[in-house]
Amino acid sequence: MSTAKLTCEWVDSLQSIDPREWNTLVGDGSPFLEWEWLRSMELAGCVSPSEGWQPVHLLARRGSHLVGAAPLYLKGHSYGEFVFDHAWAEAAGRLGLRYYPKLMGVTPFTPATGYRFLMHPGEEPGALMTGMTQAIDTFARNNRILSASFLYVAPRERERFQAQDCLERITHNYQWVNGGYRDFDEYLQRFNANQRRNIRRERAALEREGLTFTTYTGDSIRADLFGLMYRLYDDTCSKFMWSSKYLNRRFFQLIAECFAHRTVFIAAHKQADILAMSFNIRKGNHLYGRYWGCTEEVKFLHFSTCYYQPVEAAIEMGLKVFDPGAGGQFKMRRGFAATPNYSLHRIYHPRFRQILEEHLKQANRATLEGIDDLNNDLPMKELPESAIQI
Repeated sequence: MSTAKLTCEWVDSLQSIDPREWNTLVGDGSPFLEWEWLRSMELAGCVSPSEGWQPVHLLARRGSHLVGAAPLYLKGHSYGEFVFDHAWAEAAGRLGLRYYPKLMGVTPFTPATGYRFLMHPGEEPGALMTGMTQAIDTFARNNRILSASFLYVAPRERERFQAQDCLERITHNYQWVNGGYRDFDEYLQRFNANQRRNIRRERAALEREGLTFTTYTGDSIRADLFGLMYRLYDDTCSKFMWSSKYLNRRFFQLIAECFAHRTVFIAAHKQADILAMSFNIRKGNHLYGRYWGCTEEVKFLHFSTCYYQPVEAAIEMGLKVFDPGAGGQFKMRRGFAATPNYSLHRIYHPRFRQILEEHLKQANRATLEGIDDLNNDLPMKELPESAIQI
């Protein structure tokens, strides 16, 4: 790697950045940090100043070589993040502080673990992270920003963020971990007899309805399936999450063009018709569940399309982890263990930082105890050790 001086710059889109340079920094990291995913959100207008998401990506260069990057956004609200901070905004208001806009290191609308500063493998990580953090601090001071937050940080990156004097907040989601199962039936042996019987009953009910499931990946994905997935997503948002429809038709069109190689659709068929489909992303040993929808309400269809069938597909593909997305303690009944998530926060007002630091000591302790309590209630004979070490 060049010994040229490190320089940092800010850009308001990924348009001018070479995708190959950016993705070299991502390496085997989260698919949601890849240039194509993030740029599709920008091109589709899902991420834009008018939506309260102003891209302000940080780039670090040595000479002309891109050696570091951090996807960052100025946010005018707290929607689409999944680490809820409305109480923090209220506390800042009581202190007479302006909470928004805030600087966020996050993949928009994507509660999936894996955020990190992107670094060239030839760089010394600690020194590069310090240089990039100093640039963020300068930006925050110059723009009177109260906080810079980094959400769903990759666990292996925690110590690096902590070393930059960040406060840590622990939340949780639910993840499935492959215990080396040969097939779904062997996985079911992990459950106690009662829940094993319940899962078999739910799957059998769909068979009696004449439903079958097909997994579509890569080149096997028909061009029309992305359009169908958008319509199903749109319908689901209209029914249940009208205020949380963050993506549009154009985004799904762009993903069809540039991200089909990472896409896994699981479709429920009734004869020639698709009744339901889930949209998943695969990279390395991980499968990530994103969205789902159905054209007809059928009991247990959601559980099979979003949980049982992706787990079965993950076993067949030899994947290690399936992260099904946000929310839903009901996932535990399907074998998904409560798993900690970490967000790291730089707070630039001393009194506000002191308040949050005291609060987080207690809140994090309670969260970890709650995770233990949740996992003690898993309907399984034993919890795989790896389920609590991701």
